[in-house]
Amino acid sequence: MKNDASGAEYLKKEKKLAILFILPSLAVFVLFMFYPLAYTLYLSFFKWNMVSPNMKFVAMRNYVRLLTDPVTLQIAENTLLYIVILVLLNFLLPYVLAFANTFLMKTGKHIYKALLFSSSLIALVVGAILFQWIFNPVSGPVSEVLDVFGISLPAWSKTPGLVILVISLVAVYKAFGYNFLILLSGMNNVPEELIEAAKLEKAPNSNIFTKIVMPLTSSTAVYILIMTIVQGLQYVFTPIKVLTQGGPNNASSNIIYQGYDYAFTYYETGMAAALAIVTMLIFLVLLYFEFRFVEKGVYYEN
Repeated sequence: MKNDASGAEYLKKEKKLAILFILPSLAVFVLFMFYPLAYTLYLSFFKWNMVSPNMKFVAMRNYVRLLTDPVTLQIAENTLLYIVILVLLNFLLPYVLAFANTFLMKTGKHIYKALLFSSSLIALVVGAILFQWIFNPVSGPVSEVLDVFGISLPAWSKTPGLVILVISLVAVYKAFGYNFLILLSGMNNVPEELIEAAKLEKAPNSNIFTKIVMPLTSSTAVYILIMTIVQGLQYVFTPIKVLTQGGPNNASSNIIYQGYDYAFTYYETGMAAALAIVTMLIFLVLLYFEFRFVEKGVYYEN
């Protein structure tokens, strides 16, 4: 009985000690994550301009207006297009290049690594200005090359679709090198004997990539895929702000920039908060499907 009592007392002390260690982290989460989330949800039910001392309770009107506004549909389409471009250029392309650098190239690997990563060292604002010059329809390098073939480059900042591509390229330019190195590190953990055995069997490189490398690097790939979508949408905010301010007619805006626009351009705090909550719910649904379906096929070593 004494042993049981002393054991229970020991467990109580351990629990108190564990809670004591958890409290600082929990306090940070509450202060910087849970409280802002709860306050954002609270603001989404009000009409307020961040200046007036009076806040008008409007219940669900902000959400109804948000979901019935044609601009919201356009913003959603723009966001989807951004995601498609970012996944193609910032996930699939570095995935293939990492495979080529690891298993196909014989010489110059380190040079290509340095070149592909160097773009990540340039600030987003600098990259935005650089691409503005590169795609200048009058005197930019792309315009000069196209002139040789008798093709005129349209004013990309006023052309729907093309403006999203150029802004996406700025985000790709910034994040490409980081994604490439992370995928490269994942491929370095693929056993060499498997690749050598496949080459001895004269398996094509496409099969080596899809049947061996992709399954064994799936955990790294899923991480990069999620970061490409979430962080990529944050990265495009800066070039949108610097180059187009969401124009022409919201053709280059996305859900992140639109939330900023509602809050700090139109001073519609309730609409900005409602859009933030809807965006969070969308990402929660995507995370659910990621854990429900994608994680099943992910390989984790050990």
